[in-house]
Amino acid sequence: MSEIKNVVVIGAGLMGSGIAQVSIQAGYHVTLVDIKEEFIEKGLKGILKGLTRLEEKGKLKEGTTAQVLVNSIKKTTDIAEAVKDANIVVEAVIENLKIKQDVFQKCDANAPAHCLLASNTSSMSITKIAEATKRPEKCLGIHFFNPVPLMKLVEVIKGEKTTDSTLEAAKKWAESLPCRGSRYVPYVLKDRPGFIANRMIAPGFILMNWAFEEAVKRGISWEALNADTLKEGIPMGYLELGDYVGHDTYLHINNYYAQTLSEDFKPGPFYMKMVEEKKLGRKTGMGFFDWSQGRPKLSLEPKANLVSAELLDAIEANEGCRLLEEGVVNQWHVIDETMMAGFNRAGVMHEAVEKYEKWAQMLEEIAEKINKPYLKPCEMLKSGKFVDLK
Repeated sequence: MSEIKNVVVIGAGLMGSGIAQVSIQAGYHVTLVDIKEEFIEKGLKGILKGLTRLEEKGKLKEGTTAQVLVNSIKKTTDIAEAVKDANIVVEAVIENLKIKQDVFQKCDANAPAHCLLASNTSSMSITKIAEATKRPEKCLGIHFFNPVPLMKLVEVIKGEKTTDSTLEAAKKWAESLPCRGSRYVPYVLKDRPGFIANRMIAPGFILMNWAFEEAVKRGISWEALNADTLKEGIPMGYLELGDYVGHDTYLHINNYYAQTLSEDFKPGPFYMKMVEEKKLGRKTGMGFFDWSQGRPKLSLEPKANLVSAELLDAIEANEGCRLLEEGVVNQWHVIDETMMAGFNRAGVMHEAVEKYEKWAQMLEEIAEKINKPYLKPCEMLKSGKFVDLK
């Protein structure tokens, strides 16, 4: 693997333009690709805005300006032309397997033999994407978090045939990219849905999906249910966070987990209806709460006492133990550090060391009560064997 100098980013949306921005800041030669020139121009506008803010704060390298950096980004709609001298290509197109495979196939046919091909997918199989190429050993996942110029976490994901040297080169590159603080780049050792960070928070939806239906039946307010999920150190309750991210995104992700992990992730009738009615949260002005005047002011009391923050912690710890069982990671502290870097909140694994017996019991009870077997405690949690894997 030759040294990484030439970076090609395919997809000029929020993620792609963010990756291009930090790459140009770090001194790499960057080419930005999209299917239409207007998409590239929109991406470059966003990059200019981000870099101008940094320039005003005196955070750009001496002797350079935001405009000079943006002008140095090459732009093209032609993938073959873009990748001919690339050392690494990062694909950041929509979450559609066929489209990603098409992009990888074109890159493989036109990029130099040493070039790494990376996908910024948040959950799709790297192994499947790599099947479209003749270089699966040089294909991997590099999952950035939004906004890229601020968030520390970058997950580097090993596909079935990815070599160690590919992972090492990608990790070194990711660590060189600026952010707020310093990058945290864990290896995801097995290609499983959701990787680390997104997988940890995923099964909380199974519990909350049940709670949404119950709240409708019992006439419980969304504000009271949201209050159930709050604890110290968490800036938003579950419902407010869902509104903030967008319920169309949650629906898409949970349908994917329903296919790949368990039927228990399938969104319920209330949630489906909410998305159909375009009550997507912040982006449409209405979700569980009204966002038309900005962030809603929500009270912490009274609680609904339908779910609890501790039960959500237990569910998360159980998923962490599953990641250890599956070989996605081999030490629980990596999970906690990943959660801090990706979501700016403490992970739960260190707490599980003290509480795993109590939490396993809570999980047995809730899995039976709401008839969702996926929430049952896995062997690694029940036995406490994870404690030594630190």
